[in-house]
Formats: sequence, C-alpha cells, structure tokens
Amino acid sequence: MNLKLSFFPILGALFFVSCDTPIETDLTTSALIPLPQEISATNQVFPLNQNHQLVNNEATLTAIGEALSSSWETLTSFPVSTSYQGSIQLQFSEEEQFYHPEAYQLEITPKKIYLRGSTPESIYRAWKTLEQLLMLANVNNQAYLPTGMITDSPDYHYRSAMLDVARHFFSVEEVKRYIDQLALYKINYLHLHLSDDQGWRIEIKSWPKLTEIGGSTEVGGASGGFYTQEDYQDLVAYAAERYITIVPEIDMPGHTNAALASYPELNCNNKATELYEGMEVGFSTLCVDKAVTYQFIDDVIREIIAMTPGPYFHIGGDESHATPKEDYIVFINKVLPMVEKYGKIPMGWDEIQLGEITESTVVQYWAEAENALIAKQKGGKVLISPASYAYLDMQYDSLTPLGLHWAGYVNVKKGYDWTAEKLVDGIVKEDIVGIEAPLWSETITNTEDLEYLAFPRLPGYAEIGWTKPEKRNWEDYRKRLGEHGAILEKLDINFYRSTLVEWKKLK
Repeated sequence: MNLKLSFFPILGALFFVSCDTPIETDLTTSALIPLPQEISATNQVFPLNQNHQLVNNEATLTAIGEALSSSWETLTSFPVSTSYQGSIQLQFSEEEQFYHPEAYQLEITPKKIYLRGSTPESIYRAWKTLEQLLMLANVNNQAYLPTGMITDSPDYHYRSAMLDVARHFFSVEEVKRYIDQLALYKINYLHLHLSDDQGWRIEIKSWPKLTEIGGSTEVGGASGGFYTQEDYQDLVAYAAERYITIVPEIDMPGHTNAALASYPELNCNNKATELYEGMEVGFSTLCVDKAVTYQFIDDVIREIIAMTPGPYFHIGGDESHATPKEDYIVFINKVLPMVEKYGKIPMGWDEIQLGEITESTVVQYWAEAENALIAKQKGGKVLISPASYAYLDMQYDSLTPLGLHWAGYVNVKKGYDWTAEKLVDGIVKEDIVGIEAPLWSETITNTEDLEYLAFPRLPGYAEIGWTKPEKRNWEDYRKRLGEHGAILEKLDINFYRSTLVEWKKLK
C-alpha cells in the first residue's frame, strides 16, 4: 500500500486473547464504510496475536494475497505465510449470490477467515472490508476480530472520484496516494481532469508543445508539470491493481487556453494566446471551423485511448461560453463519434446533451437538472455529480480556509444525506450509471490541501454509491465516521474535523 501506514502493531504480549476467552463482540456494530448489505454476528473472536497462514490456489489472486499479507503484518506485527492448509482462505465461488463481479462474502470464524467471490475484483473488495476491520481493531487496541458473516455487493457499478490536475498539478506519487485512499472505501473509478485553461498535463507525442508550453504553469503562476505517457501508464496500472479504472478527460471546446497558447493554428486568428494563471472560466474556445482542430482532437483522443484500457473517455464540454451555441453543437456532433471510433464510451458534462448523443453516451449531471432529463430522453445515461451536494472543492462552511462556495457550502451531513435516484424528478435508478465526487483544484496546491477537502466527505460518497438507500441514515453513519477519525489520523490523512461528528480519540 502507499498510504504511509503508521499503525501501532497489536502486540500479543500485551493483548493476549484465545478463542476460548469470553469477550463480548458483535460484528454488526463494526464501523464499516461503506455499510455492507448484510451482516450477521456469531459473537466469538478470531485471534490476531499469533501467526496465520494464507491459502490461495488461484494465480490471479497472487497480488491480492501479497497485499493482504503485507498489510496484515503491518497492522498486527504477526506475519502471514503461505500454506495449503491455512487460517485465511481466498476462494472463488460460482454460487448465484456472486452474480455481480464485485459481490463478495467475508466469513470470520474463531479459527478461519474466508474471502469468497466470483472474480479477483470481488475478492479484493472482501479484502478491503477485512482490512478496515483490522484497522478498527488496531485503533481500539483489540487483538481479535469479531466473528460472523458479511455478504455484500454494490448498489451502483460506477462509484467515482474526480481529481483536477490541470488547475494545480499533482505528481504521480500524490495521485497514487489518493488512489490508495479511494481503494480503502471501494471507489472504483478515478476521473482525471487532464487539461484546462491553466495547464495541459498529459504528453501527446504528435503535439509536443502541449506539455512544453501548455504544461508550464498553473493557477497562481507556479511551474506546473505534466505526466509523460510512461507516467500516465504507470498510474493506469497502479489503479488497475487496486481495481480502480482511470477515466481521462480532455476538456473542449472551452477550457482550452493551455492548448491555444501552445499551438496558434488552433485559434481562429492563428495567434497563440497568453498562458493563463487565473481562476475565471468561459473565455476560451477552439476554432471549430478549422480542419486542423479536428485533426488535433483525433490525435489527442487516439494517443490517450491507446494507453487507457478502461471503457470511457471524457470530452468535457462544460462552460463553453465563448463558443456560439450553433458551433458548439456542430463540435460535439463531430467529437462524440471520434471517441466511439476508437472503441470507447463517450462521457461529458451535462451541456453535451445539446449534441446528438447516443444510447452509449454518459452525461455527467453537475449543474442543470434539465440537461440530465434531456439526456435521458435522448437515450443517454446519467452520472450523478451535483455541485451543490457532491463537489469536494466546496467549502464546508464560511470559516474553512480552502475551497469555494459558488454552489453553496457542503458540510459533512449535506454531502452524505442525499440519494442519487431521488435528486432529479424524472431521473430514476435505471437511468443512472453511478455517482462521482469531483475535486477541482483552484484553491489547493498539495496533498495536505487535497485531503482536507476530500476527507471526511469522500467516505460518504463511497457509501452513497455502494449501499442501498434504505440501509443508510445520517445518525448511524455519523457514528461510524467518527470511528474512522482514528483510522484517518493513523494514516496521516489531513482531514477536516467537522463538529457534526464525534471523532474517536486514539487509545
């Protein structure tokens, strides 16, 4: 893991427990996030203060087994060795309950732990639940796990976070750290906003000045940065190892000043614009009448898609105020088929419904409910990302120093206490692919800032995407989130300590 674990190991000499020790436990009260669909307790314990052995007869689960063993030893101080007859078993199952590729079962008995599912991804989700239980035991100084059964699967297959690396650049290592944090809460997509007025962050070999010039600055005038194609492929692979799919976004035809400053021919007057270091939006546009514009876009899409195994490519499309409406529609109608030509599902912000979207198009609802409804009527699917509920860059309140508040303040309760399929009249669950929590980076410059805005709201969005609405309520979640305060602290995550939550104190 890359979370810089700082947990104190559970020392068997200090906290001895055996299977016969009468300890009061209840797996159903464990502070798991997201809340699993079904939990039953047998009110016994599985000891952590001794060596254990891992049974894994599947080559496709080797990496998961290695991650489990490494983290287990970090959290308990006791190693996990490999054996054909061990106490921790990874098992594939073809039972009907594992119909979903992420459906899993975690069974904990006094002598064995079973992680079951039908795919490596499902076993990984079981492992993340087990890892949370280990972390909770650690912060509570408990040398045991409560026993019982967890049977679980996600409500939505698409549960995403977005990171804006264009306004401020984040290094490969910083993004990897965020990926590890997303994986802990079963988020399975990371949308990377790779270009904007303030910076172009991905190497395009056929258009090298995009990073040479366009990648040289950011909001506030710092030196910016960019990902080489090797960097990007490294991030894609790192995320995939954690069963997170990268969704690349190149925003167009607006939010394109970095490209316009790099190549004058993309401007209608053939003159390069000045590099931009501010925060205002809506002033830039590609020249939609030029053939070179579409050659440029085709090259960019082609090169990025060649490095992106995931199914989606995001074309942006928001806040193109400098593009006449008629030109905008022409542009969208030309670009959407380019994405499909290279075998990907096109995505875009909700304004793209103005174009001829198809049944395969995903429209990301962020501002205008009417756009989402029109997209549905045209046969498209909707990704739910309402700015007034789900934008991680909104301030918690008027006193928090980072973030903006143009969409209102979003405290921890407001960020959690909503339901995707009840947000817009006329948009029902069948219309929705999932939810996403975007984090725009105008006001943040480093990992510490990023984490302050993402946590503790991010776990709530993970639960909205995973757990069925009827099982969720704020009071129960607030208590579980409070327990995670100790986990976040030990992981050295810089989270905002909302007064709406009673945060657990470390023992």
